[in-house]
Amino acid sequence: MTGYDYDVVVVGSGFGGSVAALRLTEKGYRVGVLEMGRRFADHELPKTSWRTRRYLWAPWARCFGIMRLTLLRDVLIASGTGVGGGSLVYANTLYEPLDAFYRDPQWAHITDWKDELAPHYAQAKKMLGVVTYPGRTPADDLMESLAKDYGVGDTFHAADVGVLFGAEPGIEVDDPFFGGAGPRRRTCTDCGACMTGCRHNAKNTLVKNYLHLAEAAGAVVHPLTTVTDVRPNAGGYEVRTRRTGNRLRRRTFTAEHVVFAGNALNTQNLLHRLRTSSLPELSPRIGELSRTNSEAVLSARASDKRADYTPGVSITSSFHPDEHTHVEPVRYGRGSSALSLLNAPLVDKDQPGSTVRSIWRVYRELGLKGAIRLHNPRRWAEQSIVVLVMQSLDNSITTYLKRGVLGRRMTSKQGVGEPNPTWIPVANRVARDLARRIGGYAGGSTTDMAGIPLTAHFIGGCAISESAETGVIDPYQRAHGHPGLHVSDGSAVTANLGVNPSLTITAQSERAMALWPNKGEPDPRPPVGEPYVRVPVVAPRSPAVPAHAPAALLPIPAVPAR
Repeated sequence: MTGYDYDVVVVGSGFGGSVAALRLTEKGYRVGVLEMGRRFADHELPKTSWRTRRYLWAPWARCFGIMRLTLLRDVLIASGTGVGGGSLVYANTLYEPLDAFYRDPQWAHITDWKDELAPHYAQAKKMLGVVTYPGRTPADDLMESLAKDYGVGDTFHAADVGVLFGAEPGIEVDDPFFGGAGPRRRTCTDCGACMTGCRHNAKNTLVKNYLHLAEAAGAVVHPLTTVTDVRPNAGGYEVRTRRTGNRLRRRTFTAEHVVFAGNALNTQNLLHRLRTSSLPELSPRIGELSRTNSEAVLSARASDKRADYTPGVSITSSFHPDEHTHVEPVRYGRGSSALSLLNAPLVDKDQPGSTVRSIWRVYRELGLKGAIRLHNPRRWAEQSIVVLVMQSLDNSITTYLKRGVLGRRMTSKQGVGEPNPTWIPVANRVARDLARRIGGYAGGSTTDMAGIPLTAHFIGGCAISESAETGVIDPYQRAHGHPGLHVSDGSAVTANLGVNPSLTITAQSERAMALWPNKGEPDPRPPVGEPYVRVPVVAPRSPAVPAHAPAALLPIPAVPAR
């Protein structure tokens, strides 16, 4: 087939999709990006989380916001939507993973991942403008105090974040990262509203870096475009879409290559459906080794009505209570208390008796005043410190399609190996100890009470492997079974990280795209299905960032001798 609309169609514009869009455009490919969410200018982002049409994602209710909540059987998932994907709503925290990530048995035997990914982490950090948070907040003081009490005070440190800071807050400056190829920016005001969308041009979202550069270089972004089908067609693929929120408006794009990058939730859901219809040769392992980052999201709310923990960026510090566990204090900006409606008493799952009895026991201990205080949404954001706990343990769930009255929908079951935890004892301990320090109440989510944890970092489900019998994509992130299909998002993260995943998604995508040839040149990678060989990085023909800029491409590392 000739005359494709694009050489490459990228499905999604988050951390993986934006990297693919830029790096492949630099290599001479014509790239189209299909994004189901809308495009936001800074001033169009929600002022608070109560602005539901701009904050929550529910197209059936005409809500086209940046935050999506999805309930599966074993987990409640919070994810991002819009041009820029999860970067619009994430907590701008960018850590490299704990060592257990590289040693996971699913992929550790393939290559030395820590060594191979190292230069791509370095490049991703430059592109995302990673710095150590320069301030100090009351929540940081409390976390350091806890770490010292636990005997791990030396593990406490300020967070690595993708935010532009300056000598003064709120000052407009010339592009500080890309030698003038990027947009003008404004320095952070420490308002704490990163997760409702930064309205101040200070957060290093993908629309300020990768996507901005990709579009300037010729990539075309199609917002409010939901992919419904991908079909082989004479050596390439037809990508069928509909207008988000309007099933009658349809359009088909053609391309030689398709990169799935809609985030782990959306990519898994789409690939499950395609395997039962248009793409039957996809691996049957889709959905296996889905990870919640072994995560718990809890909170501590102060009893002092005047308390205000909002100043800062979303996450400003962290510590490690043990070698597998990472704890971060999280904040929302003033007035953004809508998620308090999910708040519930903190229940330990090891207490004797039924879940109902455990809940009753907790409410009885709280008393009427405490229960009202815990559930009252007024000033929840100001008075609360959210406790985010992540682990690098090897546990998982498996997603699959289940037929119901309204058709097939994706659900989950416990995965291979260790089960995904329904609660994390050390997380409950941290939330309670933090609540005591602020004279308040520890909380979880309503789904926690039913043994369904909340995660903001759903990853995996398209594991890297050497064959379709053991995973979904090869070590170059090409789909087993269908040449020309690729995966470049959180679903390709093969193990729990124990840290926020955005930097790893970016680094893995940087590596995968660095191995593509320039358009028209020989492919250095072996054909799909052949054994993995470490190949040299291919320099792009037309870099978008000038060589003198802080985020210019780093020197190409040599491939170690075999």
